[in-house]
Amino acid sequence: MKEQAIAAIVGPVADQCGLEVDRIEIASAGKRSVLRVYLDGDGPEGRGPSLDEIAEATRALSDALDASDATGSAPYTLEVSSRGVSRPLAEPKHYRRNLGRLVALTLESGSVTGRIASADDTGIELDVDGVVRRVELTDINKAVVKAELRKDSPEVADANDEETE
Repeated sequence: MKEQAIAAIVGPVADQCGLEVDRIEIASAGKRSVLRVYLDGDGPEGRGPSLDEIAEATRALSDALDASDATGSAPYTLEVSSRGVSRPLAEPKHYRRNLGRLVALTLESGSVTGRIASADDTGIELDVDGVVRRVELTDINKAVVKAELRKDSPEVADANDEETE
């Protein structure tokens, strides 16, 4: 199984589904291989692909790969997933898709944690304890989303409001 041949099949199919390929991984698992395709995209609310979009893309990818010889003759398992919250933010679109989320930034001058208030092609507005500051993307060495499981997070509050209506 060659990644280049797989990418030539997977890329156009993801595009047709309105998604983009974040990365492809191929791993050996005994006599089988595991083909992992990670997808990203704006999704219906601009915050990443929905589960329905991933499911639709999975079916389309499976059909396209089965119809090609890119995977060879050996058996394989296809796993399709979103980019994942643990992946570093590296491009302007990653910051835009994570508006409102808590992020940890490693900068030349140290580290800072705050919520992304806005994002454009050159930087972000970061809310750090109520104080908004501009951080240029070129000043960021590493950025990761911090997982939040708080009951009172804005996303949970919005979902609860919709349930009571």
